[in-house]
Formats: sequence, C-alpha cells, structure tokens
Amino acid sequence: MKFREDINALRAIAVVSVVLFHFNHEWLPGGFAGVDVFFVISGFLMTMIIVKGLEKESFSILSFYKARVRRIIPPLAVLCFVLMLLGLFLLSPIDYLNLGKHSAASLTFLSNVVYWTESNYFNPSSNEKWLLHTWSLSVEWQFYLIYPVVLVLLRKFLTLHQLKAVIAISTVLALLLSILVTMKSSSAAYFLLPTRAWQMLVGGLVFLYPLNLKANTKSPLQLIGLLLIVTSFFIFTPATPWPGYASTLPIIGTCLVLITHNNESFVVNNKLTHALGKWSYSIYLWHWPIVVAGYYFELGAYWWAVGLPLSIVLGAVSFNYIESKSLKDYRLDKIKVILRPIPFAVMSSLLGLTIFHSNGLLSRLPQKEQLLVLSAIEAKDDWFYPEPNIEIEGLEIRFIKGKSNKNILVMGASHIEQIYPYVSSLDNEYNIYFLTQSGCFVTPSMKNPKWGCGDLQNYQKLLNKIKFEKVLTSFYSFNSYLPISSSKRQTEKLIRIKEYDDFLFNLKSPNSDNKCTTLG
Repeated sequence: MKFREDINALRAIAVVSVVLFHFNHEWLPGGFAGVDVFFVISGFLMTMIIVKGLEKESFSILSFYKARVRRIIPPLAVLCFVLMLLGLFLLSPIDYLNLGKHSAASLTFLSNVVYWTESNYFNPSSNEKWLLHTWSLSVEWQFYLIYPVVLVLLRKFLTLHQLKAVIAISTVLALLLSILVTMKSSSAAYFLLPTRAWQMLVGGLVFLYPLNLKANTKSPLQLIGLLLIVTSFFIFTPATPWPGYASTLPIIGTCLVLITHNNESFVVNNKLTHALGKWSYSIYLWHWPIVVAGYYFELGAYWWAVGLPLSIVLGAVSFNYIESKSLKDYRLDKIKVILRPIPFAVMSSLLGLTIFHSNGLLSRLPQKEQLLVLSAIEAKDDWFYPEPNIEIEGLEIRFIKGKSNKNILVMGASHIEQIYPYVSSLDNEYNIYFLTQSGCFVTPSMKNPKWGCGDLQNYQKLLNKIKFEKVLTSFYSFNSYLPISSSKRQTEKLIRIKEYDDFLFNLKSPNSDNKCTTLG
C-alpha cells in the first residue's frame, strides 16, 4: 500500500491528544479519545491486510503475526527492561513489585485485564502505574490474535461478500454490547476487548465498503472528520461514560478521514504531522512513564515543560534505533524475525515475574526493613474499598449499617479509604458514611486540578441532610494540592492551611454538637 499521509496524520493527532491529556487533563479533557482513533486505524489496516490476502488466496497467519511482532514487541520490551533497571535503584520494594507484575502483564499482552481488576483508568492512583498505558496495546494484540483466525475459518464456509456482511453485523452487535456494558461497568468497558472490538471492526468496514467520492468533496469531508475528532477532545471528560455511545463521535470522525483518502491536504501532509505520526507508537510508549515520574518524584507543576519535549525526543530515538531497525528485518526468514525480539521479551517478562514473586527484590534491604515491607504487603492484600452503595443529594456514598440511629461521617481523599476494611469488620454501633474522592480536597481553592472533586466539595449537602455525631477526616500533604511551584509557594501554603482550619471549624451538622477528628 502506498504510504497514506492521512493515516499518519491521524496517528499524530491521536498521540498528541493522549500525551496532552496525560500531562494535564484540563488542556484536553477528552484527549483520551485519541486511543479510540488508534483502534479505528488498526482495524482498517488489519482488515485490509487480511481481506486482500484472502482475495488473492495468499494470506498467511504466520506472516501476519510476524509483522505485528516486529513492530510492537521490540520497543515495548526495551521500555519495560529500562524501567525495571531504573526501578531497582529508584523505587520502593512495593512499587518495584508492582512494576515487575505490570511489566510481565504488558509483555504477555494481558495488562488490560490486570488493570481492570485493579482500579478505574481515571483514578488518581493510576499515576503510580508506570505501564498503565500498555492496556491499549494488550487490547490490540488480543484483537490481532483472534481476528485473522476467525476470518480465515469463516472464509472456508463463506464467500467474501458473506464474510463482509458478517463483519458488518458483528460491528453493530459489538457496539450495542459496548453501550450496555459501559452503563453497567464502565471500567470493564474501558479496558476489555469485547467492548472495544467494535472500534476496530468499524475501521474494517471503512475498507470493506469504500465510497467513490468526487474530488471536490474529499477535502470538506476530511475537514469535518478532523473537526469531529478534535471536538471530542474538548467536550468529553473523564466523567463521560466511555466507550459507549459518546465514543462514536471521534470514531465517526476518524472514519470520515479514512474514507476520503485525501493525502493532498496541508492539514495532513506537512513535516510536523509526518514526523509525529511516524514516531507516534514510540512517543506513546515513553510519554506515560515520564508523566508518572513527575508524580512519583514530586517534580512540580511545571514538569510538563520538561516531560513533553522529553517524550518526543525519546520517541524519536526509540523509533530510529529500535522500531525502524526491527521493521527493516523484513527480508529475514519469517521464523527468525519472530524469534529475534521474542527472547528479549521473554527475558524481560521473566525478570518482571521474578521481581514480583520476590516482593520487589526484597532481599536487597536490611532484615528489619524487609519485615516492615512484608507486613505492609500482607496488609495491602487484605485491603478493599467497594463501589458506592447509596446516593444522597447526588453524592455517592459507601454506607455501613449500624445498630443505632447515630451516624459517623468519614470524608477525605484516598488515604482515609484505608480504614474501610477494618471499620466494616466491626460490630458497629453507628451508621457510617464514607464520602471520599481520590486526589481531591474539600475547599474549591485547594482543588486538585486534574480530577473532578464535586462530591467531596459538596459535603455540606450531606451535613444538611443528616445529623452526624462524629466526623473523621484525612487528606494528603498540602503540597499535593498547590497548583504552582514558585517563590510564593510557602505564602500560598499558609493561606491554604488557614482555609483548611476554617473548614474544620465550620464542619458540623446544623444544630448539632458533633466532634471532628483529623488523621494526619
């Protein structure tokens, strides 16, 4: 296939949107939709490769897998290995343990399932997961494994025309499934292949049912498609149920761009989009660990000024010295090409499992510290925090029923959630209401800019509705909520401490004499 600048431009737009979103959600609140753009492109290209091969009766599943291995695994394996090497010196045993687990999951393309079982993608704790972004690679790889096998088997019984119809019907059914699951379990819908498959299948439909467009309609349609994609980056937020019906907007936009097949437009054919599109996979791989580093090492609110160019530089280096070199091996024997990256990936995966099963290489610590870490790991394994089970005045609450009509309010960020398992195991005299939001604070001026904190900051609604005998609060370091890093940092910190002091003074139900306890 002749190089398509429009597809390359879509990759550039997708990776830029995701990177900007990850560095600051306020820049592009719906930038996560860039992943959906990638999925459509993948579906389009994979369907084209498979169906053309079936038409010529020359399709080889081994060759198909070889191409996917050659492109995806080498840069990913290098990333995982580098992170595990650096983590040995920079991460705590528990964090290193998780990195090992996630590296192995990423290299076996099961990370989407692992992350689904751990937490919501948009939860602030996600900022502690160095390889969270590999969930999308796992979804794609699972699709790559299943899709060609299914089409080859169906081709034995169906004509190509019938096969196209089956793909079209499957796309509609998969979309309906995605919408239904998104309403029931947004986390499962976000991470898992069955609810993402339609996005790749719809890309396949663009190839299977091409439109003959007049030359003068291509540019306007392409522009409309690009506008739909960009619009989705601004009108959607992490609070939008995804990838249900809302995700059809960027999907339709991407399809319009693919349908027009217009390489002449300056919007898609320029040096910037050409470079970013080529480097998009490698930029995507490297940018997220850089984002996490900013959080993990508390590098300040302006870390993006270093992180953004560093993501591009590392992406370019990865493309030129890892990705492109592996792509140039296409003349080698099929089996050799598959095996060359696989030993390194297997080695890196085994290293990750070793780190995980050795509790983050715990033996590197003194004996006393090992015992402390082991106790922390055991406690973490027993921890749980359920989904909200009641709603009061629009606020989502975890409610534990007690024996009396007396009430306790537990409110704060994620740190106070740690007491839930203990509290829920008690024979409680009080009704206990948990009002928490990770990464959030209670006063608007102290709002964490990356997360919607509406429930927590509207706590007064709950106080007006219910009389609480006791209120228990806990929040993370004030430094985590300072929006800027400057010479005025200490002054601003003192102002915010005063605000929090006022909050504690006023924290009581109307006409009640409740007591407030703060956990440091």
